[in-house]
Amino acid sequence: MLSSDDVKAEARALGFDVCGVAAAGAWPELAFYREWLDRGFAGEMAYLARTADRRADVRRVLSSARSVVVVGAIYNTDHPGSIERTDQGVARIARYAWGDDYHRGMGDALERLLGWMRERAGEGFEARAYVDTGPVQERVYAQYAGLGWIGKNTCLINPELGSWLLLGEVVSNAALAPDAPGLDQCGTCTLCLEACPTAALVAPHVLDATRCLSYLTIELKGSIPVERREDLGAHVFGCDICQDVCPWNQTPATGRTGAPAWQPRPGLDGPRLVDLWRRSDDELRALMRGSPLARPGLRGLRRNLAVALGNSGDPGARDALDAPGGRPSTADPLVEEHVAWARRRLPATRPGKGPSGHRTEP
Repeated sequence: MLSSDDVKAEARALGFDVCGVAAAGAWPELAFYREWLDRGFAGEMAYLARTADRRADVRRVLSSARSVVVVGAIYNTDHPGSIERTDQGVARIARYAWGDDYHRGMGDALERLLGWMRERAGEGFEARAYVDTGPVQERVYAQYAGLGWIGKNTCLINPELGSWLLLGEVVSNAALAPDAPGLDQCGTCTLCLEACPTAALVAPHVLDATRCLSYLTIELKGSIPVERREDLGAHVFGCDICQDVCPWNQTPATGRTGAPAWQPRPGLDGPRLVDLWRRSDDELRALMRGSPLARPGLRGLRRNLAVALGNSGDPGARDALDAPGGRPSTADPLVEEHVAWARRRLPATRPGKGPSGHRTEP
């Protein structure tokens, strides 16, 4: 026999930081998704439109669904060197990508939770488990599971832990007692909207993904629009600005994790742009393997690095872009286009002088 309390206890035992239960209802917030798509805010993410009907209600994913168990894992690590904000020569990488791919680690734990639920529930139990992989509007169900509220930056905000949470869910036909929904506590604050460098937050709770740095550096497969390149600054994968400025992430109680999976990998703890660019293709592939960084692919990461180097203003970046050898990916037409743009923005090294202006000849 399954109970909500037992499911939450097991989720905690499996390493999840939060767990709640929502009823599998057609909640009002789910309906906005179709309008969001119609406004073109999904950009090239065609899979979001293909699954729109199922995303409108989890009962279109599992017809017998009665409850949604939502779990969350904190990925906020205490590595200030990885979020250097003032040095434009340091690569900006979204926190969730510092460590291992969350799909695998969280997915394994969620499958264990699903197996435990199936064993307890017995015959007739039906369920689906997802970690950002299924047609489920997980933040809406997380809100109705009492894990927090959807903030003006569109992230789920937990009043004790902040917004540094990765979510997963088990949709099932078990009749579990639901939790009270989270209440919006953003108040009159608009710091996230004001801080977004591309005005991607077009209104509270509304994100135009096509303007978001995360979309431009991860989901966009082609050329980054010229008018957006300067906005990237030193960002090479994702963006955390709207979370960095959120007051709910500034309190002493904001969640931290020491879990090994979320700690920065060697080479990703505040890496310099020049150092990343100078890595061979094989070295970059090794760094990306088993990491969220693999999503844009090698050419996408090279494209992003070129733009960030162009924004750095560092003469040494020009030298790095000009240096040959070990990087066949730089000959890709997409990468070449962004490298050419970066070169035009960077000061050339004067003959006989190194990047710092000191003479290099005897």
